[in-house]
Amino acid sequence: MKKIITLALLLSFSLINAQAFKGKGDAKFNVGANIQNGGTGIQVSTDFGIGENLSYGFVGSYLLGVKEVLGEKPEFKDRFDAKFRINANLGNVLKVDEKLDFYPGLNLGLKNFGGHVGMRYFFSEGFGIYSEAGFPIAKYDSNSEVFNHLNNQFTFNIGASFNM
Repeated sequence: MKKIITLALLLSFSLINAQAFKGKGDAKFNVGANIQNGGTGIQVSTDFGIGENLSYGFVGSYLLGVKEVLGEKPEFKDRFDAKFRINANLGNVLKVDEKLDFYPGLNLGLKNFGGHVGMRYFFSEGFGIYSEAGFPIAKYDSNSEVFNHLNNQFTFNIGASFNM
């Protein structure tokens, strides 16, 4: 009986048609960890499909664990960042598994103009994981304030992705 149940579960999971990016009308919600030099925090993002391989979205991040520098603690403006972004969803162009999407993109944020590369893998129709690396291309403020580098440097993000 255990073998039959196990086999049935395996077959049912293999029949699930999870697709990482469906094109126009697709919507994703991501929530995960934001890891960067000097702090770690949380990142949330949304992406909305506007074409077969194009999406736009919004990103917000807040650093929870930030190291004190010279006895100073960062303010809210140092910890928070928000961005508008455009992605080129290339999973089907690269002919990879339809559960996997690879997306490079550009973002315009409160602290910089930057780029990012990311991947999503969906285990089921509604749940997957994502990973992204972000980097500034042009920083708005070049002064050397103590916390100016927060959310204005290379970042790594990893977490859960959901279909909306």
